Parts: sequence; C-alpha cells; structure tokens
Amino acid sequence: MNRHVIYKVVFGALLGALSSSAFAAGDAAAGGVKAIPCLGCHGIPGYFNVYPTYHVPRVGGQHEQYVIDALMAYKDGTRDHATMQAQAASLSEQDMADIAAYFAKTID
Repeated sequence: MNRHVIYKVVFGALLGALSSSAFAAGDAAAGGVKAIPCLGCHGIPGYFNVYPTYHVPRVGGQHEQYVIDALMAYKDGTRDHATMQAQAASLSEQDMADIAAYFAKTID
C-alpha cells in the first residue's frame, strides 16, 4: 500500500472515532424517564437540602449544553458537590444528553 492510501485510512478511522464519541442528539422523552431522580430535588420550588443548607436550583428551561457541561463537570470532579457527583457518576453521555433535552423543554 502506498503511504497516501494509509493516511486516508487512518484519517477516516480517526474521524469516525471522533464523531462516534460526540454526544448524540438528546431524546427528551427518554430524558423524562431518566430525570425522575433529579426531580426529587430540582423539581421542588424553593427547595433547600439538609446540612449544609444549599439552595437547589431549578433546571427546567435551562440550555441543553449547560446541563450537559454541568453533569460532565460533576462526573469528572471539576465541579464540587458530593450528591451531584454521585448522581452524575452513573450517567452515560447519552443519558446526559437525554436529561438535558428533557430539562430544556420543561419549564417548571
């Protein structure tokens, strides 16, 4: 094989790998089911958790990418909150995209 063909094959494989690791479009219907645990805190207006007291933000109507970025940061530990880190730890990238799509379409 000549070098030019090898480069094309390697480039194509890398491009395919990168595109498959990107987030697929979120499915709001699937996200509604996956977000049920989230609603226990984020679905209650004016909710504060127990010690240390922390106001729990509402996420309905939030931008999809913001929700995905926040969940990724909790999962990788760059955003600090033990409960959210534990919740995000079990989520796949698709789960995050689905949950984000659900909350983006949900107001209150």
